[in-house]
Amino acid sequence: MPQTASVNYHVHRPERQAFHIDAGGVEGRIIHPDYAVNTIDVFDARSETSVSFKDDSLGFFKTPSAVSDFENGDTWRENYDAELTAILKREIGATEVVIFDHTVRVDDPNANRKPARNVHSDYSPEGANRRLVDILGAERAAEWARGHFAFINVWRPVGSPINSAPLGFVRPSSVHDEDWIMIDLIYPDRKGHIMGLVANPEHEWIYRSKMTPDEIAVFNIFDNRGQAPIGHSAIDMVEDPALSRMRKSIESRTLVRY
Repeated sequence: MPQTASVNYHVHRPERQAFHIDAGGVEGRIIHPDYAVNTIDVFDARSETSVSFKDDSLGFFKTPSAVSDFENGDTWRENYDAELTAILKREIGATEVVIFDHTVRVDDPNANRKPARNVHSDYSPEGANRRLVDILGAERAAEWARGHFAFINVWRPVGSPINSAPLGFVRPSSVHDEDWIMIDLIYPDRKGHIMGLVANPEHEWIYRSKMTPDEIAVFNIFDNRGQAPIGHSAIDMVEDPALSRMRKSIESRTLVRY
């Protein structure tokens, strides 16, 4: 049977909505647009349902890492990036991988980067194409754009298995085009945007129970040949109420060419 959880969906508004990041110059302070809290049924991809990257823009893989400390300077990045590059080439058929961001998230009120508790995908088509140029430069970006490229996120628990606030996903085949809305990201020095997801009772939610640091979720954010982005969010649920364990994870953002 599916588990019950709650999520923060975005809502339709006549005006453009926005997140204000590091609001007032205070690192980690975020002013967010209106949310609608919804109760959802979420199916466990470990035992109740199956997913594949090809069909669902989401894959779960067991891939132990030689890296366990992701916050001790930058010494871990070279090894971890090499691991992720090999995984993406092996599991989704990437021929070239550029890893451009790592974010460690801790479910602690005092953390600068907490789990994202809003149902979203990271890029609109406009934002993805702009980010392609930012990362590669105009000439190389034009070369990639003539072929098949995508933005792929890789998510891994850190330190211990996930007991609360697991990462949940909405199966793309259950999402309607009108469920997506554009949300601005306003930083002190720049502006971007993401795609927010509005509630729809047809949405089918998926997660993988008790994910360990030896497991990863690989999911599609944008694909220039039309593979669907997948809406995702930390979901409010607890696996074992007897455990008191802080959720910690690392999310790596990558650009791949097929």
